[in-house]
Amino acid sequence: MKKAAVMLYPLFSMQEISCTTELFKFYDKEIVTFSAGREAVKSEDGFTVLPDKSFEDFCREDFDCLILPGIWEPLPVMLDERNIRFLRQFCGDESIVIAAISSSPLLLGKAGLLEGRRFTHGLFEEFLDAFPVVPREGVVRTYLVEDGNLITAHGGAFREFASATGRRVGIDCPDTVFSGMAGEEYTEEDFIFHFPPEAMEEVRADWARWEEEARERIEQR
Repeated sequence: MKKAAVMLYPLFSMQEISCTTELFKFYDKEIVTFSAGREAVKSEDGFTVLPDKSFEDFCREDFDCLILPGIWEPLPVMLDERNIRFLRQFCGDESIVIAAISSSPLLLGKAGLLEGRRFTHGLFEEFLDAFPVVPREGVVRTYLVEDGNLITAHGGAFREFASATGRRVGIDCPDTVFSGMAGEEYTEEDFIFHFPPEAMEEVRADWARWEEEARERIEQR
């Protein structure tokens, strides 16, 4: 299985892609994060993240999708030419899924990846007027649009964004994979969970090993 690349930049929205990355993790799809110069970046909610690799270390053959989270302040990210250079390599490459949510289509527009494409976004109309890098003729006023290898979504459609992106990379998941639980009828049995016996044996073995390693560290102090 090929890996998933996630592009990170200052004030990225972790929340908007967390369902997507959780889905990948559940199905054992490896995720690799990239940023300009492998610089640590702070998410919009204040978490500091050290990306795995810099853009220069990106190996196209290893990946089948690129995920772009939304951005609290997109203009400084768009003006960082390192981000745009990284994205320009995908112009004309329809063999990789590019999934962008909320304000991140602004980066795709700057890099020329929206020309002749249908897409949606979560940008203010005033941004589109002031920074005309997004081709208006391609905008579709809805929550999620798939056009060829391109998936774009409004920020509020983070669940639908996750399931659409997952299906495009071969994950068999329903639209409701991240639907809420309110309004459904449940019994107590619905909240009793069991772990497979053979897997539980592995957990016990790991626990014993970790206990032994912890004892050895204490003795060495």
